[in-house]
Amino acid sequence: MTYLPSTFRALHEGWTITAADLAATAPEAVAGPLAAGIPAAVPGEAHLDLVRAELIADPFDGDNEAAQQWIGDTAWRFATSFTWTDAGEDRHDLVAHGLDTVATVEINGTVVGRTENMFRTYRWDVREALREGENTLTVTFAAPIPETEVRAERDGALPSTNHHEYNQLRKMACSFGWDWGIDVAGAGIWKPIGIESWSGVRIASVRPLVDVVETDGVLSAHVEIERAEGDSAPVPLAVTVTGPAGEALEARGTVPAGEMSAVVTVTVPDVERWWPVGHGDQPLYRVDVDANGEAAWSGRVGFRTVELDTAPDPSGAPFNLKVNGELVLVRGVNWIPDHAFLTAIDRDRYARRVDDALEANINLLRVWGGGIFESDDLYDLADERGLLMWQDFLFACAAYSEDEPMRAEIEAEVRDNATRLSPHPSLVLWNGNNENTWGSVDWGWAHRLDGRGWGDAYYSELLPSLLSELDPTRPYSPASPYSFGDYRYPNDERYGTMHIWDVWNRVDYSVYADYRPRFVSEFGFQAPPAWSTLAAVVHDEPLDPFGHEMLVHQKANLGNAKLQRGWQGHLPDPKSIRDWHWTTQLNQANAIRFGVEHFRSLTPHNTGAILWQLNDNWPVVSWAAVDFNEHRKPLWHSMRAAYEPRLATLQPRPSQAALENAWEGTVPEFDTLALILVNDTGADFSGSFTITRETFDGTVLAKAHADASVSARGATTITVPAEIAAFGDAGAEVIVAAPDEEGTGFRTAFRHGAETVDQRLDPSPLQVTTESVTGGCILHMKATSFAREIFCHTDTVDPEAKTDGGMITLRAGQIARIRVTSPNGGAPEAFAAALRCANDLL
Repeated sequence: MTYLPSTFRALHEGWTITAADLAATAPEAVAGPLAAGIPAAVPGEAHLDLVRAELIADPFDGDNEAAQQWIGDTAWRFATSFTWTDAGEDRHDLVAHGLDTVATVEINGTVVGRTENMFRTYRWDVREALREGENTLTVTFAAPIPETEVRAERDGALPSTNHHEYNQLRKMACSFGWDWGIDVAGAGIWKPIGIESWSGVRIASVRPLVDVVETDGVLSAHVEIERAEGDSAPVPLAVTVTGPAGEALEARGTVPAGEMSAVVTVTVPDVERWWPVGHGDQPLYRVDVDANGEAAWSGRVGFRTVELDTAPDPSGAPFNLKVNGELVLVRGVNWIPDHAFLTAIDRDRYARRVDDALEANINLLRVWGGGIFESDDLYDLADERGLLMWQDFLFACAAYSEDEPMRAEIEAEVRDNATRLSPHPSLVLWNGNNENTWGSVDWGWAHRLDGRGWGDAYYSELLPSLLSELDPTRPYSPASPYSFGDYRYPNDERYGTMHIWDVWNRVDYSVYADYRPRFVSEFGFQAPPAWSTLAAVVHDEPLDPFGHEMLVHQKANLGNAKLQRGWQGHLPDPKSIRDWHWTTQLNQANAIRFGVEHFRSLTPHNTGAILWQLNDNWPVVSWAAVDFNEHRKPLWHSMRAAYEPRLATLQPRPSQAALENAWEGTVPEFDTLALILVNDTGADFSGSFTITRETFDGTVLAKAHADASVSARGATTITVPAEIAAFGDAGAEVIVAAPDEEGTGFRTAFRHGAETVDQRLDPSPLQVTTESVTGGCILHMKATSFAREIFCHTDTVDPEAKTDGGMITLRAGQIARIRVTSPNGGAPEAFAAALRCANDLL
C-alpha cells in the first residue's frame, strides 16, 4: 500500500458520485439517481459505485461490456465534506496519491489543482482554500473516451493497437480493453487522498539505495525535504538501519542551510545478503529516517547487487541477469493487473498470486507496460519471498508523443515511482517499453508519424538519464524485445530479449523448436478459463465456441479460430462443448510445456523464458495460467513441471557427423535424440537414468542406463542410443527417461513418436478409487495402460475446490493420487467423474 506519514489525514468518508456530464447513450433509468448522487467508495472507481447502487449489472457478465460503454463517455464528479480546524501548522497540503485521470480538484468551490496523470502523486498547498469548520472537496473527472479523441484530433493521432486512442493519456492502457482485457475505461480516486498538515520541514522522499562491498552492506539514504516558508536552517538527519536479529546501526547527517537534500551513508558490517528464491534467503533490514525530530520515514531494504550482462559473445549477445554476482536462470511469467478494477485488489489477493507463482517454480514476474507501476503490497510480498520483479515503464504497443505537456508528465511519474519502488530488493530490472521499439520497425508506423517522434526519446534518453540520477543501482533495458545494439533488428533471436508470437498467431507450436533465443520475454498460447468461470458469465444457449457471449469473452483477433487451428495435428476434433473446453486447455498446456522445455534445453545459450501470462483481469479466454476466479488451469500444472529447478527433457539434437557435414552458416540435421539435464540449483548432481522405449502396455522394447553428472546452475547432454531413439511403431510406443533414485528433483521425461491424435491410446486407461478425508477427498489412480496428462476439473463439482496436482502422465501399472480440497463438500465420486486425460479424447 502507499506509504502515508503520520501527519496525513485521509479523507475517505462521506463521498458521493454524480454525473457531471452524462453520456447521451446512458440508460434513462440512471439519469435521476446520478443527478441526485449515489454513495461512492474512496479509494474506488465509478464502475464499482454504480454496481453497488444497482444502477448497472456486473460488467463482466454476458455482454454487459457493450451496454455499459456510456460510463467511459461520461464525466464524473466525486464530492465529500469534512471538518477542519487550524491547529497552527505552517502548511496544509491536499495530497492525492492517485486520480484516474484528467481531473479538476476544488475545495469550497476554489480550484486548487488539475491532474493529467493516473500514475503520479499530486500535492497542493491549500491553506488559502480551507476554512474553519465544514469544507467541501470535489474532484471532477473528464470523460476518458472523449478526452482521448479530443487530444488525438488536437495533437494528431499516433499509432496504437487499440480501437481507443489510449496513448493520448497517462492512464492504464489496458483499461481501454486489450486482446485479453475488457473495455472499462472509467474514472475514480483510486489511491488515498487527504490533507497533510506540517510545520518546519517534511520529508518529501527517501531513496535508500543499497550496495555490497566485499562483506559489508552500504546503504545510501538519499533524503529530500520540503521546507515551510521562511525556514532555511540546517536540518539534522538520523538514519537507523535495524537488522533481522534486531541489531541497530545509526548514522547522522545534515541538510545544509537553504538546501533541500542530503545523503546519509550507513555501513553494515558482515551484512546478510538478500537472494532470489532458490539461491538463498531473503533477510530484510528496516530503515528509519528522522529529520530534526519533526518528520519521519520508515521502509525496508535488502542488501544485494544486480547487474545485466549483454556484452557480445560468439553467438551474439546474451541477456544475463546476475544477483550478487550469480547468474539467475529466469523462469518467469508476465504479470498484468489482477483485476480490471484496481481497487478490488487487496493484499490477500496479491498474496495468492505470489503463491501461484512460487508454487509453479517461477522466480521472476515481469510487470507489463500496459498496466501500472505495481503496488507496494505486491513488491513487499516479493521482497519477503525472493520473487524477482521486472518493472516496465508504462508504454505498450503504441507510439507516444514526445512533446509537452506529455513529456513533463512522464518525467513526473518516473520520478515518483522510481523513488517509491527504490527500497524493494525484489526489483531488479527497469524496462523502457513493451514492443514499441519493435513496433516502430515492423508495424508500419513511419508513414503514419509524419516525422513526429514515437517515444524513442524516452527510452534512449529521458528514462536512462532519470535512472542514472534516481536509481543507478539497477540495470535498465530500453525495451522488450530488444537486441542491445544500434541498427540491430529489435526481435533478433541472437541478441538480448525476443518475443515469439508467430506461434499462436500463424504457425504450429512445434515451431518453438526452430528458435534458438538468448532470452524469451514473451511467448504464449491461449485457452479458456475453468469451466465454472466461463459458464458463470457466458450464457449462450447452447454454449458454442463461436456464440455471441463466448466471443465477448474472447478478445484476441480470430482467437477461437486460432484455438481450433492450434489443436489440429495434435488432438482430435472435439465432439462436444465440454470436449472443446478440455481440448483447448490441454493443447495450451502442451504447447507451453513444449516451448519451455525446448528453451531451457538450450541452457546456457538461453538464460530465461517469461511466459505470457500468469493471471487474468476478468473472466476471459486468454493466455493466463491462473484464471480470474483463481483456478489453476492445466497450463499452470504443466508450467510447474517444465519450470522445475531440475529438468530432464528428451530433445532432438545433431550428431557429431551432422555437425561436421553442415555447411557453414546452415542449421545441421537433428538426427539424434538426447536426454538433456538442466540443474538450476546450487548443488551438483550425480546419478543415473534408465532410458527405455516401450509400448503403451509397458512392454520394454529397448533399454539402456546412463550415468549423469550436472554442475550447479549447469546443463549436460546425453545421447540416447539409436536402438531406443528409433521408433518401431510410432503410434504405439513412447520413450521414457527416468531417474534411478527418488528424490533427485528430476521428473520422468517422455518423448512420443506421434501426436495424441495419431496414437493408439486406450481411451479409458485408469482405475480410480476414492477416499474421503477431512475437507475433501483423495483420488487414487492406477494406469492399466499408458495415460497421458490426467487432470481433474474439480470446479465442475465445486467452484471453490482445488487440487494438489494435475497434468500427470502414468505408465502402465503406475499409481498416483490427487488430493481434492472442497470447501462446499463435493462428493468423492463426482470428483472422480471430473477426471479427464488426453486418452479420452480419442
